[in-house]
Formats: sequence, C-alpha cells, structure tokens
Amino acid sequence: MNLLNTFRGRLLLIFAFLIIATLAVQYYVNLLSQAENNRQRELQEQALVAGISVGISSLTSKDYRVADLINDPAQTFLDESSRERIRDIIVIDNEWRITDSLNPDYLPYESDGGEIIYKRLPELTDLPPLLEGKRLGRDLEYFPNSNRSIGTETSDEAHAIPVETSRGRWYVLVLLKNDKGEIARRAAQPLIATLIILLISTLVTIFLVWRFTRPIAELSQAAREVAAGNLTVSVKEYSRGDEMAQLARNFNEMVGELRKTRELETKLAQAEKSAVIGRLGSAIAHEIRNPLNYINLTLDYLRSRFAPDDPEKQAVFEKLTSQLKAEVARINQQISDFLNYSRPAKANLRPIEALPVIRDSLRLIEAQAEDNNIKIAIVENGTVPKIIADPDFLRSVFNNLFINSLQALGSDGGNIKITLGTDGRDKVKIEVADTGPGIPSEILDKIFEPYFSTKETGTGLGLAIVRKIIEVHNGTIRVESASDAGAKFIILLPAADVTDDNLIVTNGN
Repeated sequence: MNLLNTFRGRLLLIFAFLIIATLAVQYYVNLLSQAENNRQRELQEQALVAGISVGISSLTSKDYRVADLINDPAQTFLDESSRERIRDIIVIDNEWRITDSLNPDYLPYESDGGEIIYKRLPELTDLPPLLEGKRLGRDLEYFPNSNRSIGTETSDEAHAIPVETSRGRWYVLVLLKNDKGEIARRAAQPLIATLIILLISTLVTIFLVWRFTRPIAELSQAAREVAAGNLTVSVKEYSRGDEMAQLARNFNEMVGELRKTRELETKLAQAEKSAVIGRLGSAIAHEIRNPLNYINLTLDYLRSRFAPDDPEKQAVFEKLTSQLKAEVARINQQISDFLNYSRPAKANLRPIEALPVIRDSLRLIEAQAEDNNIKIAIVENGTVPKIIADPDFLRSVFNNLFINSLQALGSDGGNIKITLGTDGRDKVKIEVADTGPGIPSEILDKIFEPYFSTKETGTGLGLAIVRKIIEVHNGTIRVESASDAGAKFIILLPAADVTDDNLIVTNGN
C-alpha cells in the first residue's frame, strides 16, 4: 500500500498495465499474422507442387504442352487457386533450351528453312528471383535470375526443380505470383495495433505529466534562478509523502550547501574552461586536416602531370615532392593520434576474424617494406577462433604496430613476423615481432605512456592509443624486448563464443 501512495508506484502500476496490454494485443496480432502467413505459404506450396506436376507431365508427354495440361478440365492436381498463382511453367532440356512454356514468346518455332529455333535460358532477362538456387550446384550459373532478390520491383518468385531423364538433367522452372497488396496488408497489421497502443500510452502519459509535474515546474523555475546565481531561492515543501516532497526538501538542502561552497563554483568554471580548450583543440585539428588533404591531392596531381622530362631534374622533383608528401602524412598522423586519444572510444564489438584485418593493415607498409628488403610473414598456430572486436579500431592497433616495426628496421632490411594462436583458454593471442634494434630496458615500461616518444618527430600517442583500444576490447597488451634483440608485442583478445563452424580460419599464407 505504501508503494501505491508514491509517485513512482503509481507510474509503475500504470506502465505495467500498458506493457501487459501492449504485449497481449501484439501477441494476438502476431498469432493472426502467423496463421495468415502459414496459409499463404501453404497455398504457394500447393501451387508449386501443381506447377511441378504439370511441368513433368509436359516433359514426359509428346502430345501435350504445358498450356494444354494447365487448361485441361480433366486434370485434378491444379485447382483454381493454384492456377491463379502460377505465372509460368518453363521446361528446360539438358542443353538449356526452352522446350515448353505458358509464355508463347518462349516457345520454340520453325524458321523459314525448316530449322527449329529454341530460346535458351540464359537469354531470359525478365525472370523473377530464383529461390533456393544454391542447391543447384554448378548449374546455377545458367540461371540469369540467380543473383536477383525480391524487392520493390517484383515480388514474384521462381523455383527450379531438376529432373533426371535418359537424355540428361532437365529442369522445370515454376514462376509463382505474389500479391504485393496482400503482403503490405499483412505487414501493416502489427504496425496498426502497435500504433493504437502507443496512442493510448501517449494520452495516459500526457495526463500523468499534467497531473504530477506541477512541483517539477516549480523546481525547474527555482533551478533556473540558481543557475542565474540566486542562491537564496527555495521551493515549497509539500506535505505529501511521495518523491516530489522529498525532491523539494533535497533541492533546498542542495541550495543551502551551494551557499557554503562558493569556491566549488570557481573550480567548476576552471574545469569548464579546460573542456572548452580541449574541444577547441579538436576543432582546430579538424580544420588543419582540410588544407593538408588539399596539399596531398595537389602533390599527386603535380607528380603525375608536371614531372620534368630531364632525368636529373625528375629525380630532384620526385625527391622534393616525396618529402612534402611524407611531411603531410606525418602531420596528418599526429593530428589523427591527437584526436584518437582525446575523444572517447565507442567500439562496435562483434565476432570477427583477425586475419583479414591484419592483412588489410599490412597493405599500408607492403610497398615500403619491399623497397627496404623487409620480409613479412604470417603464421597461424592451429585453428584460430574469431575474436570479439571492432575491425576499424583493431585496424588502428595493427597500423601503429606495423609502422613502428617498419621504422625500427629502417632501410637495412629485416623481418616482421605476425603469429596468431590461442593462449590455451578463452583468448586469441596475436604476436607482432621484428628483428630491429629493440627497446632499451630502461624505457620499456614507459612506451605506452601518452606523449612519451624517442623519435624527434613523434607525438608519443601511437602506443598509448594502441593500449587504450586494446583495453576497450577487454584485452591486454605487453612487450618483450631487449637492446639489439628486436621487439615483440603480445596481444590477448577475447575469443568469440560461436559455433565451431564459424571459428575456422584458413591456415597458411
């Protein structure tokens, strides 16, 4: 009883009633819709079976065509409902010629020279989409409608039935009609019921808002005055014992505390200024990118259109433009690092395979690695499960690691090895190792810190972003290295909990 006397209890009671009513009506409408769908599908199946029977009868008969059989009043397997649903029945021989059809345009005819001219199945361009075509195997490539899907242009459907004969495999292609209006009507029924329930819910909600929110309006007005700097304001404390009265008392207590903590207001203002500066920095970074992209495109245009013919001048020209592009890329990467580290990470985690993401990232360094005589190898230890990850975020991780390895190796050649496996439990283990000079032990525990870099032109955000992304993925990353012994980054990511059929990654590279 005490709960029903509260604002929250009344809302919960009303909303519970609305939810139950909504579910009940939706369940009933879904039952009706399911029954109607089953009935329509049963009629479609009956029409399909009848069409197959007519097609096989035509195929095995020398005297009757499909048109004769479907209009024969003596036949019993094709009723009026099935006849209305059949758009066409096409008989196709083992050479993909159309030997019979309800459409006279598809029928074979005799040329002036007495030769029988057949239409071929691949020549038909107006067939509706073929359903369940994958079971036809290699024969699927002869069906011009195998790649079409049911959409707004047509709602009809096609079914192909193979028939083994003494002259090879023939096909009976049954084209069925679908009533677009009927489909739209069945789809609209649940929406109409939902709309009615939403309308009722809206009306009830409006009444509740009008009835119970008067104290909230007073609190809102008082809050505006407090926001304007008036800390002497207070609201009426109602004698009612629900949450509104408690809220009024809490508000007055809050204002009283604010009067005692003026210093907090100054600190909050300073924090707000810092936040504004951060947003301004992000905005400036975005504005810098626009001319950088234009400069990069202009350099590409100059290199392709205005390169000098003289080999000596051409070499100088290529060197200068390449240096400009490298500087633009470096500035752009620094901006990307700043934005990636400053903005909150919201990953779209889902089961994916790590190998395609790794190969996609490797394309970033393949050309330079080949120029620098750097060998890249991918090794898979056994069956590698899928991982729970965001492919775009994960690509950023591997981009940073691969670029670091490439820069560590320089132009003297070496090896980059990527190893995929498991940790023996529920994690996928990915190792990125290079044969570069390694990382000195005294800075090994600092490389993931923001703005720490040993490069003169580095921002120190690359590996910080890598660790941040890995943590968003509920994974871990660590590094093993020593001077003159190369570096190895070891990543552990959660494996996807899916069926075994979806866990297999093709071994080998």
